[in-house]
Amino acid sequence: MPAPRILVVGGAGAFGRRLVEGLAATTACTVVIAGRDLARAREAAETVARTHPGRRIEAVRLDAVRADAEALRALRLAGIVDAAGPYQALARGGDPYALARAAIAAGLPYADLADARDFVAGFAALDAAARAAGVSALTGASTTPALSNAVLDRLTAGWRRVDAIEIAMVPGNRAPRGLSVMRSILSYVGRPVRVWRDGAWATRPGWGLPGRVTIPGLGRRLASLCETPDLDILPARFPTVRTADFRAGLELEALHLGLWLASLPVRLRLLPSLLPLARPFLRMAGLVDRLGSDRGGMVVRACGADEAGRPAAATWTLLAEGGDGPFVPTLPALALVRR
Repeated sequence: MPAPRILVVGGAGAFGRRLVEGLAATTACTVVIAGRDLARAREAAETVARTHPGRRIEAVRLDAVRADAEALRALRLAGIVDAAGPYQALARGGDPYALARAAIAAGLPYADLADARDFVAGFAALDAAARAAGVSALTGASTTPALSNAVLDRLTAGWRRVDAIEIAMVPGNRAPRGLSVMRSILSYVGRPVRVWRDGAWATRPGWGLPGRVTIPGLGRRLASLCETPDLDILPARFPTVRTADFRAGLELEALHLGLWLASLPVRLRLLPSLLPLARPFLRMAGLVDRLGSDRGGMVVRACGADEAGRPAAATWTLLAEGGDGPFVPTLPALALVRR
């Protein structure tokens, strides 16, 4: 029986390539790297194939915004993972769900690594079509909301009540940053972000609510309000929760505070968004790539009442060293494919 073929869209990108490496290392699948730039996809395929001899890694040209069911069927796939994110489609005025719709129409299981709040919230519109086609279509198979909620399920198992949740991610400065990651950050910096505070919805400025988080082995780092799907999902999944925060931080405090200063024109409504500055910001960040470290981490905290009704608090931390941090967002999707 031939090995199942898994298409990884954006497999030449910062996170997509790491998913491809994970698939090559832990499965017998044939991995097909897809992107609009065939030369870049082939380079990524050749690199992974050299480090994982015996594994079949292919490359194809595919425009995810214009993909259709017929083209996907022709690739003889067993499933599709989108590691490119919705920003390419949005930047080109296309349908961010085009690839997911095409996968469903082709009868192929689909998952993505999206962590854009609006994209994940709108994905439910595909549920009826996926059920009718008899295939799974899953979004958010990344650090947020998949890993963060899996951790919370384990931390609060058996609890009567969850009162407060705090999640923070603080990557190392040497972690790779692509244009999609920069667009994701700048899309909300300075803009009003809807948050669940004291049992009610409120708005706070993106990259606001600064504070320090402590992770054993990493120390204390600054973190600020980050817009993620968890801000919607946590109050829905934990109806008793009074406050749910999700923050992210940059290792270099000068960069972190500099981004906060850059948010002021947006907060003061002098600029609608920093999104058009994504490329200049990415170039500026590249100038300090060698500073800081490749050590990052994540913390999840919950407090409430345990099975006996007693006050309870639990904390989970993750420390990623040696450049392992960028692999973390790919782990939920890797687990899905392996299953």
